[in-house]
Amino acid sequence: MKLISWNVNGLRAVTRNGFIDQVKKLDADIICLQETKLQNEQIPEEILRLTDYHQYWNFAQRKGYSGVATFSRQEPAKIERELGIEKFDSEGRVLITHYDSFVLFNVYFPNGQRDHGRVAYKLEFYAELLKMANALRDAGNKVIITGDFNTAHREIDLKNPKSNQKTSGFLPEERAWIDRYLQEGWIDTFRHFYPQLKDQYTWWSYRFNARQRNIGWRIDYFMNSENLLPHLKQAFILPEVMGSDHCPLGIELAF
Repeated sequence: MKLISWNVNGLRAVTRNGFIDQVKKLDADIICLQETKLQNEQIPEEILRLTDYHQYWNFAQRKGYSGVATFSRQEPAKIERELGIEKFDSEGRVLITHYDSFVLFNVYFPNGQRDHGRVAYKLEFYAELLKMANALRDAGNKVIITGDFNTAHREIDLKNPKSNQKTSGFLPEERAWIDRYLQEGWIDTFRHFYPQLKDQYTWWSYRFNARQRNIGWRIDYFMNSENLLPHLKQAFILPEVMGSDHCPLGIELAF
């Protein structure tokens, strides 16, 4: 099975920029999208015509903001869209799909903002999501958490770590939550295969020709529970796929 995650930063815009062709080329069994930035009535017709996939959506109450979608060739047994906390659920940040082999969290984690005004909200979200994922894993499920975590973990995960020590996305308290996930048994799948590989990023600013110069951050992840390790065959990043300020990333599983 091939699973892909991609923050599209506006699904309508990326659809105008070749998204349908990219979906066909990716040929994934499951595609998790974040930051769709639309409502149900705004889904592009081209997307609705992707009949190879069952489509599941979670929209933010606020228009043009947040939102996640999961496209799946296999119909899940159960779908959830809530953590059970209104201030998070109103922003359309989570889609949980239950399959026979695993439970998949598609997540758009909050941005702490330049003025750090939402860092506390972001860290609370990290805590609540971890609690829910741990409970499912501890009940015997194999679990995958994927999406835009909005945090680079270590210095190797962004081009300019020294100048970003006080930037949300690389604050010590944000990075500590990535540590916490790993300490509680979650596997950063890309670093599992490539622990020291440099210059591997999933997001680049639109400014200063950052993408062309590969001045980026690795802030998107597939985190798997340890009981999925025997099934994990590969993890990868696809920086050549354009259309958003993020690129897709993925894993391959065998059952």
